[in-house]
Amino acid sequence: MIDAILRDLRQPEYIHVLINPLPIYGLAMGLLGLIVAFFLRSRRAQIATLIVVLVSAASAWPVYEFGEQAYDRVLSMADEPGRAWLDEHRDRGEDCIWFFYGLAVLSAVALVAPRKWPRSATPLVASVILLGVATLGIGGYIAYAGGKIRHREFRNVPPPPRRSDHER
Repeated sequence: MIDAILRDLRQPEYIHVLINPLPIYGLAMGLLGLIVAFFLRSRRAQIATLIVVLVSAASAWPVYEFGEQAYDRVLSMADEPGRAWLDEHRDRGEDCIWFFYGLAVLSAVALVAPRKWPRSATPLVASVILLGVATLGIGGYIAYAGGKIRHREFRNVPPPPRRSDHER
């Protein structure tokens, strides 16, 4: 059993599927806590939830990297509509990963800057909330296409047209 688990952990597609909920679910929980902390005006709670937002947003990087490493293997396993969804998922990830990186940086700034400039805390936290909500929606947009790659039961719309390599 341990051998099987270790073998799975060497497969990038397995790691991608294993950790891909972190940027979405972690971000949703962090934002919910941050909104409550914002209205309660609790700097301690803001710090705790900003850390959750930061870690969740930063976790998009390994999700993206393992997804890139897994592309060829998943492509070989997918049927034709799944290949179209895989390409769409990849394109969405490539185009939108920057929102997660930006949110991670903004969260770090919101954690550190108020030490030197205390009056910056409220606008920074509000900015994290706004960018976080947008990023959460973007994460759902990316995941929507990803869920349709291997799960035929989620395919209730036709696949997007496949793009050739020169169109990317």
